[in-house]
Amino acid sequence: MAWFTAGFNETGPTWKTAKYHYVNVQHPGNLWYHDHALGLTRVNILAGLMGAYVIFNPTVEDPLNLPSGAEYDRSLLIFDKSFTKNGSIYMNSTGDDPMMHLQWQPEYFGDVIIVNGKAWPYLKVKRKKYRFRIVNASNSRFYRLALSNEMSMTQIGSDSAYLHRPVSVKDILLGCSEIADIIIDFSSVSADGDEIILTNSAPSVYPDGKPVNNLTSKVMKFVIEKTEVSDSTEIPHKLVPYPHGKINDSVLTRYIALYMYMDMDMKKKMGMEMSMGNGNRMGMGNGNRMGMGMMGLETGMLINAVPFDAPVTEIAKQGTSEMWHVINLSTESHPLHIHLALFIILNHTQLVNVDKFTDCMTKMNDSLKCDIDKYAKGGKVIDPPPNEMGWKNVVKIDPGFMTTILVRFSLLDSHDPYPFNVSAVPGYVYHCHMLDHEDNEMMRPLKIVS
Repeated sequence: MAWFTAGFNETGPTWKTAKYHYVNVQHPGNLWYHDHALGLTRVNILAGLMGAYVIFNPTVEDPLNLPSGAEYDRSLLIFDKSFTKNGSIYMNSTGDDPMMHLQWQPEYFGDVIIVNGKAWPYLKVKRKKYRFRIVNASNSRFYRLALSNEMSMTQIGSDSAYLHRPVSVKDILLGCSEIADIIIDFSSVSADGDEIILTNSAPSVYPDGKPVNNLTSKVMKFVIEKTEVSDSTEIPHKLVPYPHGKINDSVLTRYIALYMYMDMDMKKKMGMEMSMGNGNRMGMGNGNRMGMGMMGLETGMLINAVPFDAPVTEIAKQGTSEMWHVINLSTESHPLHIHLALFIILNHTQLVNVDKFTDCMTKMNDSLKCDIDKYAKGGKVIDPPPNEMGWKNVVKIDPGFMTTILVRFSLLDSHDPYPFNVSAVPGYVYHCHMLDHEDNEMMRPLKIVS
């Protein structure tokens, strides 16, 4: 792998250079960068190795006349952390269940909400429109963001791309690594309302975990100046008309299953009778099944019941589109992130008789042999909300659902090939962006060929 130590004294087998050049030829939008060390991503991001990365294109964006400039266009990176009494970052190193694993925790949830490095900060704002590019950089925490005065926000982008049209929203649900590009118009606040709290109401783990408390329900405060000011910016009726994804363009259909597992040694110790999946790993089902959901003993998560270092199974051709059906056999939502590619969400289908389907998948690990169509037929089909109908790179996969996405392996605005060698090692990955999950192998390699 392409790792290195301080001063580049030691390097991994695929490491090439200390400097990389990014050509930034893609569409304008919001990205963020962070450490991606195998097995240590959660620790290094918790320590602060991350930042916002925004691509601008004046030719495309200036005619929109959106709020701009350092004061009125701001990135907000939200993270939750815990601290010791001396102020150092706290991460429990003993593990949730030492009998299963001395250090393993399935998720990390801090009790302090951090925005751009500050705990519960405030921002003084004028009575005009502001643009906020909100990144959920948390390890495991989902956020359902809203304004305490119940004022609407206008979402103009999701993840790295503009929406086709602005969408008025009262709240925004962000999974880990999701980005919401929003406009808040503070001129509409009543004269006697000089403070607004950006709130959070998402439980942890999402969607059926612990409710928020007095600490985790607040993100930051906006302090609004009383003096009225002029504002020439606007929210246009249309934004950027990127090409719509066409189902007929798909050249390949894939089924991606998200599993929980527990190791064979623990199975022997506890004398459990459970069907095994891949080798000494096992796919687990819903909360009423012995092991994972009911007993809370999961030691890891897998994609398609295989570890990260198993041979590559997803090989995509540059310039093509693929249909991915992503099936969540666990008890919690997983934010799936695909490197390099973009996709549109087609729908979310609730599976029927999901326990029976999970039993089959635990034994066979093959969606087609387990007749996925039978379990998807008759289930509730949910369209993505309007603010998630654009091109994205993260999608929330809810438990017991199959989410269908159309994945595109080319530049979004031109459909041109990437201006670099996509086949170069070490290649790309796709993974759950809950950092403890990806660190414990809920991640697979993705190879792209020309």
